[in-house]
Amino acid sequence: MNPLEQLVSSFQDLVGQVPEFIQPVIVMLAGAIPFIEGEVASLIGVVGGLNPIVTGIAAAAGNYICVLLVVFLTSRTRTAVVNHRTAHTVADGEARGVPESAADAAHQEGTPAKPESKGHKRFKKWLVRFGVPGASLLGPLAIPTQFMSAMLVAGGTPRAWVLLWQAVAIVLWTTIATVSAWLALHLVVPV
Repeated sequence: MNPLEQLVSSFQDLVGQVPEFIQPVIVMLAGAIPFIEGEVASLIGVVGGLNPIVTGIAAAAGNYICVLLVVFLTSRTRTAVVNHRTAHTVADGEARGVPESAADAAHQEGTPAKPESKGHKRFKKWLVRFGVPGASLLGPLAIPTQFMSAMLVAGGTPRAWVLLWQAVAIVLWTTIATVSAWLALHLVVPV
């Protein structure tokens, strides 16, 4: 038995000590962690000896539930900030006796421009070039889906559009990772 086969066998023995109904829950929890997400969580489950279909579904579900929470929290935060700015600007204009549109202009001019970070510039470039579908599908190659969805919603993209395309991306990448892990495990390391 080569070292890789021994490592896989030892890991499967370790996973076998966990009750069967808890194993997919562990994969789902792993899928909710940024940088691990559905892709790595499905690899863990497949190498651990779980059914690849159950593993893929659990990993994708964990990742999507986390994205769903991030999108709703970011959306509520964005709404609160926008409402606060609007109320603050209107109140400032009324206090000075300035019409609302002039108060908006004064608020915009009075706020010093903060320089954009390199990452934010790169994100905007991707978003302009590929749109929300492209950013969602290609985003996992660069940053976690949780971060991508938060940036999209914070930038003003509708929640439903972000959730739809993040779901497509999560299912696609988790399926690719699950099938690849299963094929590698059966073709490279015959277990």
